[in-house]
Amino acid sequence: MADDSFDIDDAERRMRGALQSLKQEFAGLRTGRASASLLDPLVVEAYGQTMPINQVGTVGVPEPRMLTVQVWDKGMVSAVEKAIRNSGLGLNPNVDGTLIRLPIPELNQERRTELTKIASKYTEQARIAVRNVRRDAMDELKRLEKDAHMSQDEHKSWGEKVQKLTDKIIGEIDAALAHKEAEIMQV
Repeated sequence: MADDSFDIDDAERRMRGALQSLKQEFAGLRTGRASASLLDPLVVEAYGQTMPINQVGTVGVPEPRMLTVQVWDKGMVSAVEKAIRNSGLGLNPNVDGTLIRLPIPELNQERRTELTKIASKYTEQARIAVRNVRRDAMDELKRLEKDAHMSQDEHKSWGEKVQKLTDKIIGEIDAALAHKEAEIMQV
């Protein structure tokens, strides 16, 4: 009777959104290797507004331990350099005309441990987001049963499906954390 009244696909989409958000957060964590996504969160004060760094220049990875930003407008070079210096990423930009080189320094053990703690914090936020989606789905199931749009058996069946989905997504989140920790700790 109520197979079409409860949308488990919406819950899965929202849970996967939390996982995708976590992966984007992980991309911004600096490991010992260069990654163009490291600069994704940075914004530059340009033309009277803030813009992502990839909208004022081309971000490249010419070497495993080097990032480059080829700034398109010569007048924006100092603004991009300032944004990188003030980002808290620990990068020291070298300006050469419109090209900004960013050598990626080697991480020390203390910084690696700190980064794994940050990764764990991001992971816990993603788990909380998934659990909140689960709670919303369970509340929806209770409401449907209370309003006589669903039987108790259907409620229980859908509840088990929501729980299995939650466990699956949490497992993927934990696997992503394990992968990121291994990447950070790799010397």
